[in-house]
Amino acid sequence: MNFEKWQALGNDYLIITADALEIELTPARIRKICAPHFGLSADGILLLSPPSEPGFVAAMRIFNPDGSEAELSGNGAREAILYLRRHWTDKNHFSIQTLAGEIRANITSASTCTVDMGRAQLTSSDFPTGTSEGSGELDAGGRTWSFQHVQVGNPQCSIRMGSEAELRALDLPAIGPEIEHHRLFPHRTNVSWYTVTDHDRIRARIFERGVGETSASGTGATGAAIAHVLNGGDSPVTVVLDGGELVVEVGEDLHVNLTGWAVPVMRGTIADELMEELRATE
Repeated sequence: MNFEKWQALGNDYLIITADALEIELTPARIRKICAPHFGLSADGILLLSPPSEPGFVAAMRIFNPDGSEAELSGNGAREAILYLRRHWTDKNHFSIQTLAGEIRANITSASTCTVDMGRAQLTSSDFPTGTSEGSGELDAGGRTWSFQHVQVGNPQCSIRMGSEAELRALDLPAIGPEIEHHRLFPHRTNVSWYTVTDHDRIRARIFERGVGETSASGTGATGAAIAHVLNGGDSPVTVVLDGGELVVEVGEDLHVNLTGWAVPVMRGTIADELMEELRATE
């Protein structure tokens, strides 16, 4: 089974096309494929297939390394978009289907693009008890956190910190799971912590639903940027992550454009021995 591995700010996905898929991607098989050391070591799988409707270049499904399916990934979307530009289309402007709906791409170079992420929402079924402003409080890790809920194709819980030192000191592997699985979020949530370094610049750390702490997240950066703008910050926002920088443009109506890069890492074929193990796994 052939694949390409891409990365964006250190967030790496395996890209597999439907015509190359030799087995069903069950949760157990996805965990084996993405596992470090025993598998291909990835933050998830992007499955690309022909679209089900006219007007789209492709349809994309996104799988987390724990086997769950995500509605959207900002980094994964850019990786898929730039892969499609190389292999499926010669257009610089096109759309792809996702569980979160249509996302539109504008290719700006061989390794960069801007993704029209659509309009963010402050209320959603992912935070059913939330206010119309999406603000809330929760207890986790022995303290109370004030947060901003944002729905950007997937749920985001963005928390502002007072300083970069406070942000660096956070033990995300200890705190993240408790917030991800908090009773306020029936479908779990992604979490971003951020601090303001300038009126149009923030530093953020990300804990992704089904992944854990990650070097970067496009939707996590988007959630933090929207929270910053709602709190009086300027747009576009440069979001500094462990893996690099993303630029998030937030409109007055919360329409979002995300700009960043993605590059291929390797191309390969899953070995027969691992394929046999996957076929034996349900």
